[in-house]
Amino acid sequence: MAEIKDPENTIIMELKGGRVTIALLPEVAPKHVERMKALARAGAYDNVVFHRVIEGFMAQTGDVAHGNAEKDYNPRRAGTGGSDLPDLPAEFSKLPHDRGTLGAARSANPNSANSQFFINFSDNHFLNGQYTVYGRVIEGMEHVDAIVRGEPPADPDRMISVKVAADA
Repeated sequence: MAEIKDPENTIIMELKGGRVTIALLPEVAPKHVERMKALARAGAYDNVVFHRVIEGFMAQTGDVAHGNAEKDYNPRRAGTGGSDLPDLPAEFSKLPHDRGTLGAARSANPNSANSQFFINFSDNHFLNGQYTVYGRVIEGMEHVDAIVRGEPPADPDRMISVKVAADA
């Protein structure tokens, strides 16, 4: 089991294959970290599907408006929504989009990230400086690697639960 050094800034995500532990990076992207923790604490990420999963690239999830498999799920709209909270300003850094990093999904507007995020399957350095990096998988990447692929997947995997480690 991964050593959790900062439970207040660690996310525990349960997938069908097992637990994924994510260390958040508040010193790099404080607004994105606070948003993820707020949505996790509200239960907003629970049962949200991975709506865009591209082999060798990344797995995207977090559409709390249209992606909840248990409530108002719409596969045609999943990936187009966010939360009821305002969009976030970009918090770009020099951290590379390496395998296992968490990036903020957004539209063409750099300041449009809200609730959606992606986990990189591989080093995707072409994203560096264009998308906010605000976390890193420290355990359970094999469960992320097992997420069913597709844009959208025919039978998408979901985040069963997402919690802040301090609350778990």
